[in-house]
Amino acid sequence: MTFDSLTDLRAAIASRRISAEEAARAALDAAAALNPALNAFIDLFPDQALAQARESDRRLAAGEAPRPLEGVPVALKDNICLDYGRTTAASRILENYRSPFTATAAQRLLDAGAVIIGKTNLDEFAMGSSTEHSAFGPTRNPWDLARVPGGSSGGSAAAVAAGIVPAALGSDTGGSIREPAGLCGIVGVKPTYGRVSRYGLVAFASSLDQIGPMTRTVADAAAVLSVICGHDPKDSTSADLPPADFGAGLEQPVTGLRLGVPRQALDRCGAANHPGVTAALDAAISVYQSLGAEIVEVDLPHTVHAVAAYYIIAPAEASSNLARFDGIRYGRRAALRPGETLEDLYARSRAEGLGPEVQRRIMLGTYVLSSGYYDAYYTTALRVRRLIKRDYDLVFADGNSNGNGGRRGGEGCHAILMPSSPSPAFRIGEKSGDPLALYQEDVYTVGVNLAGLPALTIPGGFARADESDPAAPDLPVGLQLVGPALSEALLLRIARMFEAATQHHLRRPPNPPSSPSRP
Repeated sequence: MTFDSLTDLRAAIASRRISAEEAARAALDAAAALNPALNAFIDLFPDQALAQARESDRRLAAGEAPRPLEGVPVALKDNICLDYGRTTAASRILENYRSPFTATAAQRLLDAGAVIIGKTNLDEFAMGSSTEHSAFGPTRNPWDLARVPGGSSGGSAAAVAAGIVPAALGSDTGGSIREPAGLCGIVGVKPTYGRVSRYGLVAFASSLDQIGPMTRTVADAAAVLSVICGHDPKDSTSADLPPADFGAGLEQPVTGLRLGVPRQALDRCGAANHPGVTAALDAAISVYQSLGAEIVEVDLPHTVHAVAAYYIIAPAEASSNLARFDGIRYGRRAALRPGETLEDLYARSRAEGLGPEVQRRIMLGTYVLSSGYYDAYYTTALRVRRLIKRDYDLVFADGNSNGNGGRRGGEGCHAILMPSSPSPAFRIGEKSGDPLALYQEDVYTVGVNLAGLPALTIPGGFARADESDPAAPDLPVGLQLVGPALSEALLLRIARMFEAATQHHLRRPPNPPSSPSRP
């Protein structure tokens, strides 16, 4: 039951072939069995989940129409607020925080009949690409427990990939949905900025953060996205758009669509992709050509600067957003010592409550915003952000239009196809001593957030972790589709046609998960 798709499970519950309580118990039992190995969950909510499931069963027994996610077990990344349980953002400074309200996206899940079984692990405050930077320990990839699941939504990705739940919510600031989805072999959607309310999401970088679904199939992602999107007056950045049915046109062929493959994705801005990633991209190009899509090479010239711009803008916003967690207004407070000043208490509370990666980014963000450095770093990064957005606009613009002051015509692409990360999952601890190497894992994803565009990751194939070692495990490779603003329905349709033509999404990780591969 736990590996049923969301749509199949919802149909079974709606027809009362199984009960919502049975589905919830199966998910809770799977979480209890697998979490000691995976560390995908920070908290489980058996009492609340079973109560929600019984309410679904009561409604159906009374003859009420099933809601869109009636009785389906789901999970939330633990930076999305619920008015029960804890919301820790995987940080010691919030380890006992209990939100007085529920995030809009989470409430929409509940209103649609979903059953929330627990909160998933993440990089602390969503700052990371591996889910190693959690105060509650790293999450492990279901395909190989020695490897990372990607981050920062690694707990949600692992929970879905391992068959615990058919869907989970993550958040994406620089690739934190798409990268773990790719490394765990599932679907992950980063919506257009403003498409899904950020109300109740613990803020990292407010101009970049977005909530989105993580599922095992494209249709399931469309179903969840249809529920959580829509205008929210509680979020000033929420787009004033009505809800949409993203599943309506999924089976429409891609014949005649134009897909751009960035030159930068073929050489990783001068450095080599893992051979398995290159092979998966080449295979996907062939699949889309066989389906009738036109493939063209395009140029995103400022991709080489995207990581640098992102790691100035995001830490700058984080240094402002996280100033509230000082042990006085919010968060864990250090024990007061005799003769200690208020400034001392602030400093100790933050030093004890915040992990090294969060401290690193706060210090970096404070530095680039400081007097004498603001223009040299932050203002320059904002200019690069605009150039990156223009690169994408030109790829999507009609070739007959004057897309860039007359200097360069548009490519007329409907979407862009590229990897979601340059390599499959790496070993836990492999990049811990080199933050810059870890940041480079975001090379294909951060530009999308800087531009505010929608993108999704789909299972693109498998690659041997070490091609020189025949005993090395096969690991998932994710492929990314990027589209113009508000093109989620088109991206899902393009992804669904690839999914229907391949079998990658049907492959399952070891269950129970395999023991760590040898060093």
